[in-house]
Amino acid sequence: MKFGGTSMGNHDTIAQVARIILDHQRQGHRILTVVSAMSGVTDSLKEAARSAAQGDESAHYSIVAALRQRHRETAEQLVNDEMIKQSLFDELDNMLDTLNALCHSIAVLREITPRGMDLIMSFGERFSARLLAAHLRDLGNAAIAIDASTLIVTDDNFQDAAPLMDETRQRVKQFLVPYLESGSLPIVTGYIGATRDGIITTLGRGASDFSAAILGAAVETDHLWIYTDVDGIMTTDPRLVPTARVIRTLSYGEVGELAYFGAKVLHPKTVQPMIDREAPIRVRNTFNPSDPGTLIQPQAQITPGAVKAVTIIRDVSLVSVEGRGMVGVPGVAGRTFMAVARLGVSILLISQASSEQSFCFIVPSDCTTQVLDAIRKELRVELERRDVDRVWAREDIVIITAVGAGMRGTPGVAARVTGALASRTINILVIAQGSSEYSISLVVRSEEATEAVRALHELIVDADS
Repeated sequence: MKFGGTSMGNHDTIAQVARIILDHQRQGHRILTVVSAMSGVTDSLKEAARSAAQGDESAHYSIVAALRQRHRETAEQLVNDEMIKQSLFDELDNMLDTLNALCHSIAVLREITPRGMDLIMSFGERFSARLLAAHLRDLGNAAIAIDASTLIVTDDNFQDAAPLMDETRQRVKQFLVPYLESGSLPIVTGYIGATRDGIITTLGRGASDFSAAILGAAVETDHLWIYTDVDGIMTTDPRLVPTARVIRTLSYGEVGELAYFGAKVLHPKTVQPMIDREAPIRVRNTFNPSDPGTLIQPQAQITPGAVKAVTIIRDVSLVSVEGRGMVGVPGVAGRTFMAVARLGVSILLISQASSEQSFCFIVPSDCTTQVLDAIRKELRVELERRDVDRVWAREDIVIITAVGAGMRGTPGVAARVTGALASRTINILVIAQGSSEYSISLVVRSEEATEAVRALHELIVDADS
């Protein structure tokens, strides 16, 4: 079971998490729990590191003091036994003192490296795991907080590390499985791992889901349950479309597309470790635990109308490379994408005209300037001799994606999707469909985003009715 930041947000919600764990333990299950930091803590840690890097020592001391107060007050509410409480206080204080010392070092150097940021950002999950484990012990259970840095072995790509699964399985078998076999309740930190040399890494923002999947695969779990603050994965963002509803069943492929194209409930990499296991994943609500949530399974269930969900990605830019001299000139696109890859920037969507006179792709908005500079530098010769006329970006856009396994092999889906927007006089700037045929992505102007989502969501509503 993995519990997110809102589930770990305060003493009441942590107590609710404990009730869920113990309820399922009483049913005879062996449970491995993975937790995120308390809501807002990761942002506070990042701000402390950045303030320190700017030489603002008072800011980072103030942030750490606030974190100390919040976690101590939460511990007071969760733990009655004085010995358990004092042990917890000592652990929290030691970690917070270390955090202050690290921030002081950063302030002296006036620099924060990705490696240093990973170490700073790891503290939130380490705090929350100890709070939950202490509360469970206070209730009379054998529970232990375990830092995932002792279990998940990763490469050294700090801020977005990748797990080394064979070595992780060995560590899990040696250091984690014995606790499960003995009936203990291990509470493991999400989000973090460590290199072979023991240097702490993080798996990317919001990657506690991914952590749970990695550990689930390593212990050969029968089920992975992701607990959050909604009843499951919804047909679209309910803030945009009040009629959005929970999707009861999705396939691995469908949820992968949804996560990649903007659904916030799951981290995009969550499904990967579970594919070989073919173990089901279920997204459930910590605050409504009787609801079955969304079941994610290997096989897709085709629904009427083919479209199951609509997602949106904001804060993106459409980069275009154009030139009549590009026709028949090999390597321009390849060199462009290599220039972007060298920056470490992910391309979200690609589209090319068959005339070869232009191609375009989507990148995050905060990378636009450096992407344009890198491409212009790479294609300097082509720009000088006018094979490439211009490299430019449009920033007032969003990606809207319709997702559903039924799109594969169902005639007319693309026509219905584009027709739904045409009926609202929404202009489509770019259209792309992946080879999986599970999704169709449309680029539209930002000002038309909400109307576009509502138009596509009506395809789901009409099919259901």
